[in-house]
Amino acid sequence: MIRALLERFRQKHRTVAYPARPPTIPERYRGEPELAPEKCAAGCAACAAACPVGALELAPGAIRIDLGKCLFCGDCAAACPTGAIRFTRDHRVAARRRGELVAGSPERRLAQTLDAKMKSLFGRSLKLRQVSAGGCNACEADTNVLSTVVFDLGRFGIQFVASPRHADGLLITGPVTENMALALKKTYAALPEPRLVIAVGACAISGGPYAGHAEVRNGADAVVPVDLYIPGCPPHPVAILDGLLRLLGRLDESR
Repeated sequence: MIRALLERFRQKHRTVAYPARPPTIPERYRGEPELAPEKCAAGCAACAAACPVGALELAPGAIRIDLGKCLFCGDCAAACPTGAIRFTRDHRVAARRRGELVAGSPERRLAQTLDAKMKSLFGRSLKLRQVSAGGCNACEADTNVLSTVVFDLGRFGIQFVASPRHADGLLITGPVTENMALALKKTYAALPEPRLVIAVGACAISGGPYAGHAEVRNGADAVVPVDLYIPGCPPHPVAILDGLLRLLGRLDESR
C-alpha cells in the first residue's frame, strides 16, 4: 500500500486538462480532413481509386469524404499527386446527423447540443451502457480508456453502467452483426425513456470495412435511432470525449 501511494505521489496529476486546454494529439493521428479541390488535376481519380471503402466521391470542383465510412487510413492522401487531400490532427469530428459527417459537403457540421429538455435531464449526469455489436475491440478499447485516470470521464458526470435498466443511453461499437441485431434491439428496449444512442467508429456508423456483407446490418441506425455519430477506426479517446461533451453542451467552443 505504501509503495502504491509513493508511486502515485511520484506520478503526480495524470488527468488531461482537456477541455480547459487543447489536448495533446499524437503526430501520426489523422482527424478532420482538409480538402483543396482546386488543386485536383483534370481527369485524376487516384484518391477515389485508393479508398478501400468507397468513402471518397469526386465531383466537378469538389471532393467529398464520408467520415462515417472513412477508415482514416490516409491512402487517399498518399495517392493524390497534387496534395488536394490532407488529414489534419483536428479531433473534432462528431456529428448529430448522418449527412453532417460528409467532409467537403455544405451539410458538414459538428455535433450540436441536445435540446433544452434533454440537456436538463442528461447535461450533468449521463449513464451509458456500452454494447459491442460485433466489434474488433479497437473502438471498445478506446472507449474503455476514457474511464481511466488519464481521461477521467466521471468528472463530467458520464459513467458506464452494467445494465441498460440503469442507463440513460447506449454507446454502440461494431457493425451490428446478424447475431447481435436482436440483442441490440432488446437492450435498447430495456432503456428507460427518454434515451440516447451513440454510434462510435466506422463500423457502428456504416458497417466500416464489413459494409455490404450479408451478416452485418451496416451500422447501428439500421436497428435503432442514433443521436450522435463519432467517426474513426478507431476514434481517438479525445475525439469520443469531444463528441460526448458537445452533445451535453459542456463545450463553449463551436464552429
